[in-house]
Amino acid sequence: MKKILSTLTICIALASVSHAQDPNFSQFFASPLTLNPALTGKFDGVYRVAGNYRNQWPSISNAYTTATVSWDMGIMKNRIPEYDQFGVGIMGFTDRAGDGALTNNYAALSLAYHKGLDENGYHQIGAGFQGTYVNKRLNTLNLKFQDQLTPFGFTGVTQEIFTNQQVNVSYFDLNAGFIYNGSTNGYNNFYLGASMYHINRPKESFQGGNFVLNPRTTIQGGAKIPAGTYNYLHFAANHSMQAKAHNTMIGAAYSMNVNNDEENPTNVYLGSWYRLKDAIIPYVGLEFGEWHLGASYDVNTSSLKPASNSRGGVEISLIYIKKYTDPNMKKLNCPKF
Repeated sequence: MKKILSTLTICIALASVSHAQDPNFSQFFASPLTLNPALTGKFDGVYRVAGNYRNQWPSISNAYTTATVSWDMGIMKNRIPEYDQFGVGIMGFTDRAGDGALTNNYAALSLAYHKGLDENGYHQIGAGFQGTYVNKRLNTLNLKFQDQLTPFGFTGVTQEIFTNQQVNVSYFDLNAGFIYNGSTNGYNNFYLGASMYHINRPKESFQGGNFVLNPRTTIQGGAKIPAGTYNYLHFAANHSMQAKAHNTMIGAAYSMNVNNDEENPTNVYLGSWYRLKDAIIPYVGLEFGEWHLGASYDVNTSSLKPASNSRGGVEISLIYIKKYTDPNMKKLNCPKF
């Protein structure tokens, strides 16, 4: 296979200056099943549906567009202790790189168990596993090759012939994680978790080689601290490591309860995150009823700034949590960010 000179080359170049190899979200806290399998079922409600969309570096040939949707819930509630939670979830994930030259599709099943550590349910520790089917596909129609180059540009016809194995690869992936969260009074919250992806180190090659996908380790933590009547400060940080790539994000948001209702709040969120050596990420959010909507924008500050015109990318998140109708259900202490 000859050297690819167009969109895929751009895609590879972008990957080399980014700080993570796997697709990731700036609003990592709003994509629980991609952040840590142990977060499966870790919420207060009947079931949760989460969706995320990201368009990264749109000024550079639509470099990366990423979207995911997940659904999870707690099961066997009548057979386990009241402050325990047994979670199950499914997730679909797609990532398009190089203006669609490379498409990655993922389908995942997650299981997690959270064990209450005290009689008030203030402290829990949980562990989770996630099995993923992965399919990666090259769209050769969007690629340009060396033998197409003429004095008039890429106007020639390539002699490259591709087999299905050279444009399509599939494999099974295994991920796992654990998380601890606690509270001192039922109002504040703090958590610390870690996860590992590609534990089985699957082979990933379009040419039948022995390229092995490097494991990715992620550490995340955060806190929710009261800041006045019904208002809170939310802190969250995330650090991931894969091969020699590192991605660190830190930030905070302030939530203001605009209807002064503790049980059914309408919260407005204002905050910002920072991806080290890469981007400043302003964030706004709105929580009302059973919905939580978030929007952020990456303002690129890295060496890619001249090419991206500081346009790192827009990201939207939407979470729906079906609330309990039974007033006797015990409220679970769960992280929000």
